[in-house]
Amino acid sequence: MPNPAAPPPSAPAPTTTPTPALAPSPASPSSPPPPRASDRPLACPECSGPLDPDPRFTAWCPECEWNLVPAEEAAEETAKSAKVLARERAAAERTERLFRDVSAGRADTTRRDWLAASALAVPVHLVTVAVAGAGLWLLVTGNTPLRCLGALLLAVAFLLRPQLGRAPKDAGVLTRSQAPALYGLADRVAAELGAPPVGVIRVDEEFNATMGAVGLRRTSVLTIGLPFWETLDDQQRVAVLGHEIAHRINGDNRRGLWLGSAMGALAHWYDLSRPRERVTGGYGVVALLTLIGDHIGNAFLHVISQLPYRTYLLLERLTARAGQQAEYRADELGARAGSSEAAHGVLVATLLRPATWTVTSRLRAEMQSRPRSGRRDAAQGPGADALWPQLREHLATIPPLERERLLRRSRRAGHVVDASHPPTHLRLALLAQRAPLPASVICPPDEAAAIAAELAPHRTRIARALLAG
Repeated sequence: MPNPAAPPPSAPAPTTTPTPALAPSPASPSSPPPPRASDRPLACPECSGPLDPDPRFTAWCPECEWNLVPAEEAAEETAKSAKVLARERAAAERTERLFRDVSAGRADTTRRDWLAASALAVPVHLVTVAVAGAGLWLLVTGNTPLRCLGALLLAVAFLLRPQLGRAPKDAGVLTRSQAPALYGLADRVAAELGAPPVGVIRVDEEFNATMGAVGLRRTSVLTIGLPFWETLDDQQRVAVLGHEIAHRINGDNRRGLWLGSAMGALAHWYDLSRPRERVTGGYGVVALLTLIGDHIGNAFLHVISQLPYRTYLLLERLTARAGQQAEYRADELGARAGSSEAAHGVLVATLLRPATWTVTSRLRAEMQSRPRSGRRDAAQGPGADALWPQLREHLATIPPLERERLLRRSRRAGHVVDASHPPTHLRLALLAQRAPLPASVICPPDEAAAIAAELAPHRTRIARALLAG
């Protein structure tokens, strides 16, 4: 799993690997009326090719790719420094090289890199032990000021300790008695893949799905983002379960306690030592001295913070190849569980995240435009429950041309789910190269209906949270 506390690496630069096309979804009978001819240009200004614009989406030309990336987004790319672009190109080259190796069956988890990363984690953990030991020694043998320093060092060591985590107990947790159908489906997927059963399943409001482990017993926790789950069909949901459960058996060492806790400790070190915001305001000599002190302090912190920052980047670099290979393996296992077609649909669905924002923002605006006396009832009644049908309807009416634009744009921008994943278009390309797999785990309609009933209370709760903003 990604480390949110650490400085995120830059996204890879554009690559040129072809991306499989996405089959269009059937249009909904309640879709918006077709655009008028005066709304958008009917011919491409670059190649004069015909355009078929939809007023809800970006007008672009599939022949010459005019306006594939809107001007405001393209401006952000051109504003990047030469150093950032060079780093992104280097990362893209490494990613492409791994993709070619995996495609040819040559890739394997690099033992040398794993050994180097494990060795690098040793001094990281030793620093934590040394800080704790120094703090305890000062607390026992020192005078009052030294004991205060010892207590501070113990507090720092506590922050840097290996984070085992705790089993979640929030409102999104589903017990086996509350969701027997969902747990039953997950257990069948785990048995098919040869993985241990899932320990805890929870749902939240994120457009994602993740697998983690907590506690000394490393209890597995599967978190399903309901907005993502609602965009998928039944077999795509099986493929998602297969992909996430596969993380327990796909050899991703970054998820282990040794390397994962070392990277977490480095992230804490960086957070503690990074430069802070300068104090502003005030006049006279005191304000001037404060400003000078802030400059000196931040310059010192910048130097100090470079050690954990660079060490984190090095650990990430050493584990990136094995981690991305593990993601490719998880995609293959997800396809084995839910079918290759379903796994392809899941990856394409990751590109549709903005659709949830569009529908949520539109429904929230509609609710806020109502009379104040009815706003509370709308947020707790049918208004919130209408989110999921509107989301599914919106996705069903996204035209094939817009879906094709999203796929090509992801290829050009190197779209990734997060920094630990390979680019989505490469994952799609690898699935397309493999022999199509049928589903080994089928989710029949009655089981899907039972799962929907188990998620119904959470569906309403999460819709209210999303619409509350």
